[in-house]
Amino acid sequence: MQLILASQSPRRKELLGLFHIPFTVQVADVDEAMDPACRPYDEVARVSRLKAQAVSAGPEDVVIAADTIVVLGDAVLGKPRDPDEAVQMLTALSGRDHQVMTGVTVLRGQKVVSFTEVTDIHFRPLSQKEIQRYVATGEPMDKAGAYGIQGGAALFAEKMVGDYYNVMGLPVCRLWQVLKQIAPECLEEQL
Repeated sequence: MQLILASQSPRRKELLGLFHIPFTVQVADVDEAMDPACRPYDEVARVSRLKAQAVSAGPEDVVIAADTIVVLGDAVLGKPRDPDEAVQMLTALSGRDHQVMTGVTVLRGQKVVSFTEVTDIHFRPLSQKEIQRYVATGEPMDKAGAYGIQGGAALFAEKMVGDYYNVMGLPVCRLWQVLKQIAPECLEEQL
């Protein structure tokens, strides 16, 4: 049995490392476009399922895939295409509530469990100078909603309800519970 993380995200690698279980990484090359006619909650789980199914795995291997989005009202904020879009996203989030949704799929043979974890966040009002300075660091460019809660944006989040690690891209507590169901033997030494 092999544990496979279907993600190139350094944050997800770091978080899965908290489990102290050896794993390999296979990047899933899938179309991450979401259907605007469907609920973001459902779409982020669907994309994680596509990622899990896209990697090469044996019947006893366990694949973990995830996708994270930021939802502001009815708008889904993915990764910004350029610094201008990052500024637009952060300006929109300034002084407002939003949700971070991470869809996760754990796949082992014919067993597939997908779920979506939601964390509510409130950003304090941000000045344009703060936003410009943060975007200039380059940190927002590979992150949904143009921010990393574990980095400079820690100064923006005034209130949070839910799993902090979900905002980083992998809800570790809920993932641990699913792994206990699907592949308890890979966690035996950790229990």
